[in-house]
Order: sequence, then C-alpha cells, then structure tokens
Amino acid sequence: MYTIGYDVGSSSIKIALVEAKTHKKVAVITEPQQEMPIHAPQSDWAEQDPNLWWGHVCSGTKRLLKENNIDPKHILAVGISYQMHGLVLVDKNHQSLRNAIIWCDSRAVEIGENAAVALGEAKYGPYLFNAPGNFTASKLKWVKEHESEVYEKIHHYMLPGDYIALQLTGEIATTINGLSEGILWDYKEKKVADWMLAHYGIDSALTPPVVSNFEDQGKVTEQASIATGLPKNIPIRYRAGDQPNNALSLNILKPGEVAATGGTSGVLFAVSERETSKEFYRVNHFAHVNYTPATPTIGTLLCINGAGIQYSWLRKMSQISEFSEMNEKAEQVPIGAEGLINLPFGNGAERMLYNRTPGAQFCNLNLNRHHQGHLCRAALEGIAFSFAYGMEIMQEDNLTINVIRAGNDNLFRSSLFSTTVASLLGQPIEIFDTTGAIGAARAAGIENKNLELFSAQLASLDKVAEIQPIASNEPYVIAYNHWKKTLETNLNNLKH
Repeated sequence: MYTIGYDVGSSSIKIALVEAKTHKKVAVITEPQQEMPIHAPQSDWAEQDPNLWWGHVCSGTKRLLKENNIDPKHILAVGISYQMHGLVLVDKNHQSLRNAIIWCDSRAVEIGENAAVALGEAKYGPYLFNAPGNFTASKLKWVKEHESEVYEKIHHYMLPGDYIALQLTGEIATTINGLSEGILWDYKEKKVADWMLAHYGIDSALTPPVVSNFEDQGKVTEQASIATGLPKNIPIRYRAGDQPNNALSLNILKPGEVAATGGTSGVLFAVSERETSKEFYRVNHFAHVNYTPATPTIGTLLCINGAGIQYSWLRKMSQISEFSEMNEKAEQVPIGAEGLINLPFGNGAERMLYNRTPGAQFCNLNLNRHHQGHLCRAALEGIAFSFAYGMEIMQEDNLTINVIRAGNDNLFRSSLFSTTVASLLGQPIEIFDTTGAIGAARAAGIENKNLELFSAQLASLDKVAEIQPIASNEPYVIAYNHWKKTLETNLNNLKH
C-alpha cells in the first residue's frame, strides 16, 4: 500500500509515491518536464494560472501510476506541499477569479511597508511575529485597491496548496501554518488575525475554515478521481508550505534543529518554541507543521536569494559542463581563494541585508594570479559565508542551534561548500537524500498524528552523509572575516 505526495512549485509539480508502512521511496517524477511559465504583466510582477498547476497534478499522477505499474486502489492517502505566500482567489462556484499572485511577485511591497508604519512594531511584533511585508495579506489588499470588480466576487482567498486540495475534494479550507505565511495568524490571541484584515479593509468572512496540517481534510471526489486516476474517497491527510514541509522532510521538528537548503536560493529554517524576537525585517517567523496553540512550534526562516544562482551563473559564463568539474577546480585552491572574494547578492533585494541590493561581485581580482579555480572557490565560499552570516543573525536573535540537516541538493553535494559551512558554525551537517514531495507523501501516512514515531522512522531512512567541521578552523574564520568586512564596507557605501 502507498501514500502519494505533491510538491506544487512555481517551475514544476513534483509527485512522489512511498510505501505506507515503511515510508520508503517508490517513485518520484516531475511534471511537466519543461518549466511552467510565469507571467509578468509588469516589472516585478509574477503570476500563474492555478488551473495550470491542477492540470499538471492530473497528468503527472496518471503518468506516475502508469510508468510504475501501480494499481490506484493501493493508494491510501494524499499529502500536499506548495509554494508559499501565493494568493489564489475563488468565487462561490469555486472557480479561480484571476491568475494566482505568487511568492516572487513584489507588487505589494509598499502596501506592507505602509502597514508596518501604521500598526507599529509594538502591535505587529508580539501579535503577528512578523512585519506585514509583501505576503498574502498585502497581496489581497492590492487586489481590493486595484481590481475592485474581482474583489467583489471573492468567496474565499487561499494559498496554492489549498487550491489543489479544493480541486481534489471540493472543500475549501486552510491551515494555521498557511495563515501564518500570509501574515494572518495572531500568535498572541491564537486565532486568525481579523484585525489585520480589518486594517486592510478586507471582509473576515473571506478567510477559509481552518484545519490541522495532519488530519483528514476531505476526500477525493469522483470528478477528481477521473481527472487524476486516484481512487475515489481517499483522504487528503496533510498540507503545508514548502519550507516547513522541507523541514519535516529532513526530520526537523524540535527546538534547536535547523533545515538548510542550497538551491537557486539558500534557506535556513530554525525551529524554536519562543514567541519573542527582535528580528522582524531580516527573518520571518512562521507556524511550523507541528504548531498548536498549546505548543507554539515556530520556524524562523532566513532566505539568501543569491545562492546557487551565483554558482550556476559562473558555470554558464565559464562554459563548464558540470558542477562537479567546478568543485574539483575549487578544491585545488587554498582556503580564502588567495584573497579573491565573492559577494553573491545579484538575485534581487536581500531581506537579510535589510532589502538592500549590493549586487554580485568579485573583489580583489588579481589578473596575474587568479584563474578559473579561484573564481570557483571564491563563489562557493561566498555562498557558504552567506549561510554563516545568516546563522549569525539567527543566533544574535537567541536561537539555539543543535542539529543542522540539509538535502542532498546542488550546493551541499560539494564537500568544500559543506565543510566550509560546518567549520564556521562548529556543527556537523547531516545530509539527507529526500525531497519535498517525498516528505508530503510520508506525512500523509502518519498514523494517529504520532509525530514522535514518524520522526523515529525518518531517522533511519535517508541519511547519506555527515559532514564534520574542521577542528582547526582558523583559516576558515580568517577568510570569513575578510569576506564579512568586504560586505559591510560595500553596504556602507550603498548609503552614500
């Protein structure tokens, strides 16, 4: 018997099948095999048709079942992970009213900034645990201001994963986890932040009913069964945003545990049970998948936009065919790249730098000394140093770091990168071979909401390596301090 998981991203839908009892991976596919389009009607806008996601869920599910000769009757439950912060609007007939405004859309930045000033940190800090920002609530306010004819037809707003669950079950719902990523959960009152909606002039009746991340959230309808190939009446048992779900996939559920992601962008997701912070602009705080009002498990998220995209850019510019070749060249160069420094911040404003945009750059380039290997090493170190810089921000905000786990993805496949991060943090990094879709499929099979048992089962499944810090880490610290000084000088120059 199996459970199935969906990871609804902006570039593709990943679908995974796992054994229900053992949680072992059976199959994973990506649909479509080319990236889905993102529409940008204006600069800094980003939209997708939510029906495009649903269409690929349907076609991908049928392909997965066919390619792996799976009898649909053996699928027991569904789990859903999804791109965070998106806004989907539906009418009373459950039809989408416009394209979804997705996570990388910046149109509501000013709305969020104005709300922060109007409300004041004394209000949004302890109650929202975040500044309003460019998140789902602010995007909904933008629709009210600029598309009143659409706003008048809204029956409910929702997150991308809520829309897929709606298509599967015919039922509208969201989660505390989802509301928190939209900056619509009141942590102090432990309920929907209706006052935040009121500040934006939004009817609180537009908020969907709230369900737990781990419970039966509706059953697959006959129509959805025909469209996907899934059995009729199996339950949707889990849904969560992609970063909390990624943490669950890596068995990051307890205070002191940190999930690290080294893809196009870099992410640190640190778990705690605190409800105070002095950082509302450089990091975000979201309800984790195991958050309850009685046990407020929080995931503090720090994003580094300029991560893997910097290394990918260098590979293309250098016309090197494989990342492994770049890694080999980098390993031939000493720690610190003989003075060559890379600031990898060329992928838009960096929240951890107070939304400043220093740009990606190589500093101290010596044309007589530095070669391709130096560029590769400096780029890897620049990204690794950015992770260390981000971790400093978290530790200054009194977060405890006991365990770090990362997926076996692009950057963490490089031993140089992983060792640099581990040595600067003084912590081993456990590498796991898993994905968000696998995590969602496994979560759908959790019995009786027993996360302790689930965590124990995961511990023996996916670990492929453990990167140890170098005890004599002084060369790494010296190189990092040079990098940090260069960054801070650059940021100071931006002020003038």
